[in-house]
Amino acid sequence: MKPIWIVDDDQSIRWVLEKALARENFATRSFANVREASAALDHDSPQVLVSDIRMPGGSGLELLQTVRDKVPGLPVIIMTAFSDLDSAVAAFQGGAFEYLAKPFDVDKAVELIRRAVDESMRGEQTWDDRVAEAPEMLGQAPAMQDMFRAIGRLSHSSATVLITGESGTGKELVARALHRHSPRANGPFIALNTAAIPKDLLESELFGHERGAFTGAQAMRQGRFEQAENGTLFLDEIGDMPFDLQTRLLRVLSDGQFYRVGGHNPLRANVRVIAATHQNLESRVRQGLFREDLYHRLNVIRLRLPALRERSEDIPLLTRHFLQKSARDLGVEPKRVSEEALAHLASLPFPGNVRQLENLANWLTVMAPAQTIEIKDLPPDLGPAQAGVTDLAGGGTGVIGTGEAGLAVGAPINGTSAAVHPASSAGMPAATTVSAWEGGLRTEVARMLRENAADVMDELARRFEAAVIREALDFTRGRKVEAAERLGIGRNTITRKIQELNLEP
Repeated sequence: MKPIWIVDDDQSIRWVLEKALARENFATRSFANVREASAALDHDSPQVLVSDIRMPGGSGLELLQTVRDKVPGLPVIIMTAFSDLDSAVAAFQGGAFEYLAKPFDVDKAVELIRRAVDESMRGEQTWDDRVAEAPEMLGQAPAMQDMFRAIGRLSHSSATVLITGESGTGKELVARALHRHSPRANGPFIALNTAAIPKDLLESELFGHERGAFTGAQAMRQGRFEQAENGTLFLDEIGDMPFDLQTRLLRVLSDGQFYRVGGHNPLRANVRVIAATHQNLESRVRQGLFREDLYHRLNVIRLRLPALRERSEDIPLLTRHFLQKSARDLGVEPKRVSEEALAHLASLPFPGNVRQLENLANWLTVMAPAQTIEIKDLPPDLGPAQAGVTDLAGGGTGVIGTGEAGLAVGAPINGTSAAVHPASSAGMPAATTVSAWEGGLRTEVARMLRENAADVMDELARRFEAAVIREALDFTRGRKVEAAERLGIGRNTITRKIQELNLEP
């Protein structure tokens, strides 16, 4: 078998991958830059190529194009520490086998390389995906990385997509990204919130009407289906669509034809439909409020957007992004956020999700007195002692109730099945105060910062990992394999961590 090629200007990354692959009996060959790897391709080729995306002297995407020209079908895995949609989808645009976000779990990286090797040995071609810009979509959380991958993989498809997620998570952004990265990108993108249109007007909004079809219809009017011809129609809050109109929508999706209100001649609809909802459609089907056949028509491919509290590691990244965006809109210098304030924001539940965080950034840009935002500069209801949060999602100043503890409905990125999991534990609402251990952690962080301790992040990370692994080993009475399974990490990972953290009994 040919070796695995590793291309990265970071020697530590090359070393880690070399050692991990050697343990799995894979031969490797490493390069520090794109130029060396490109030259080597003139007279040799690997089984799989793993490359960083941004390096001095050349990018991994340029190397990917070289591979496509010289060794068509070679699986290429692109690594990057930049967590934006551009990096993820651009990798697929060039025909990458997979996209690996740094920092990554070594065991998962090895498993991904093993899958690429299997793909290489089967001789299957990789896919070719398109990309368009959507810099407003950012995220380091695994769920968002999966979303970026899904958008890339769907870029040659016009399949119907159902996007689920709580209000404010950015479902329309995903719909627009799917449109921009699709074969219909040159066509119109038409959005309609079905919950915002009165029932007696929604039919006309969707399908249009003929002159004289009803009182006040003084002229023929095109509906959204006609306006979206050769493009994409985004139907937001599809779960609120009246039952009788669901029948008409189903007919359009089934045979591609519809009638204007008061019309007698069928019209063809060459439109891709993307639907979105914050509701549990399975539950509404069981209640008789949503047609089961329409549900299955819409649920061809299902994408679930995580709530912001499920991707709290993205809050600092998004906060900085929204502060910069707000400053550009207002023509002022962007404000900065202290690490303590960012840590506090990351601990909040944000029931209004990304929309609420964006509104908070707009508020801070205007109202925060200093250029560097501290905890004391946050709105009063976002302070450490408050259980609620300011109603920034709606632009007011009151306190939002946490609501009832319900069920959050999710589905894998490929949309093959749905999963239902509790939105909260022990019967408590999902939006709660910061837990005791998180409060203690923030207190310890503040103490170390006041004392100018060195390597605060590394020290706390080591202590955190040591505490978690010790507890897991105590729980499993020293059985490493069971402890690794309980923690959701690989066996090699827990063995390495035990050695690094001197946890051997």
